[in-house]
Amino acid sequence: MSQSPWLFISISFIFAATIGSFLNVVIHRFPVMMKREWQSECNYYLAEYHPDIVKEVGEKRLNKSIDDFPKKYNLVVPGSACPKCKADIKPWHNLPILGWLALGGKCANCKTSISARYPVFELVTGLLIATLAWHFGPTWQFLFASILTFVLVALTGIDLDEMLLPDQLTLPLLWLGLIINLKGIYASPADAIIGATAGYLSLWSVFWLFKIVTGKEGMGYGDFKLLAVFGAWLGWQFLPLIILLSSLVGAIVGISMMLAKNLGRDNPIPFGPYIAIAGWIALIWGQDIINWYLGTLI
Repeated sequence: MSQSPWLFISISFIFAATIGSFLNVVIHRFPVMMKREWQSECNYYLAEYHPDIVKEVGEKRLNKSIDDFPKKYNLVVPGSACPKCKADIKPWHNLPILGWLALGGKCANCKTSISARYPVFELVTGLLIATLAWHFGPTWQFLFASILTFVLVALTGIDLDEMLLPDQLTLPLLWLGLIINLKGIYASPADAIIGATAGYLSLWSVFWLFKIVTGKEGMGYGDFKLLAVFGAWLGWQFLPLIILLSSLVGAIVGISMMLAKNLGRDNPIPFGPYIAIAGWIALIWGQDIINWYLGTLI
């Protein structure tokens, strides 16, 4: 494989684009699954401790949002279907990128438009993993960086849709980063531990300082954990670069959105995608950027 790098890169792209198709499912269904779990827990609490509320509101109304989806609903079941006509999507229509193009971006049954975000996420996932294949080659670094990238794509999509970075995705990444760096895959064990701690506490401190001064919450706890993930994976040395890059990209995109959509300053904008982008850039080119910056100071 090392003698045919383009073959490895091509296979990586095709495989990753296929995984990207599944990540579209994760982005859509995972928040729904979480909301159903939250509502089930709330309903159980109300039924046990506040039966008078259940009696007044009615059990059917309490379960309304749960009943909007099939009883068995997870990342596998039920199969993919058109949200309008409910027609099952054929396996060949689920081919990454090509399936959407073959359908002309419309449902094969009712001709309802299918969002272009599906092939976009598949294409982006394929390109990201292909870049990793080019940069790392067939190594352990490539394998673990691919796992990190897949989860980052899912987290980005969920945060854009729901303003949510689920602990079920961020915390396993955090622990995985610490575990793999016991062997120094990307950083020394000490740098990884300090990085995870510093990554969390840095944004946590900013959050509380902003809240004390303004009385408002400027970001969510998921952002702290995501930065801690990159500290655990890359070490504390890359945190200033990631914070700088994410803030810069976030400011540019945020200002652009405010101008284009006439959004006010109080409109929430997810910060997780910018941390993910900055962290992924640092994973590939972080050391080169730091060396360049230090070189300009000398």
